[in-house]
Amino acid sequence: MTATSSTGLRRVMIANRGEIAIRIADAAAARGIESVAVYVDADAHSLHTRRTDARVKLEAPANDPVAGYLDIDQIVKAAVDAGCDSVHPGYGFLSENPAFAAACD
Repeated sequence: MTATSSTGLRRVMIANRGEIAIRIADAAAARGIESVAVYVDADAHSLHTRRTDARVKLEAPANDPVAGYLDIDQIVKAAVDAGCDSVHPGYGFLSENPAFAAACD
């Protein structure tokens, strides 16, 4: 079990990839918050998957790897299964999707 940060958060799912996910992971670590990356096969060896405390593979068709990052149900399930108490949407993908916010609620 992890300690609670000064913000009250313990573990955040980062529902994004690449540089934005790295920045979120670094900011979380600086605040004592564990982070969990999501990734699809195409991003399995990306830096963002190595800068977090844990990672969860998303399913996506090989010809459309972005589909995994847009799958609300899959990301919310991954966050719950990974023991996350928060989700950071990052930039793009689901960050401006009210259905994603509602699903996280």
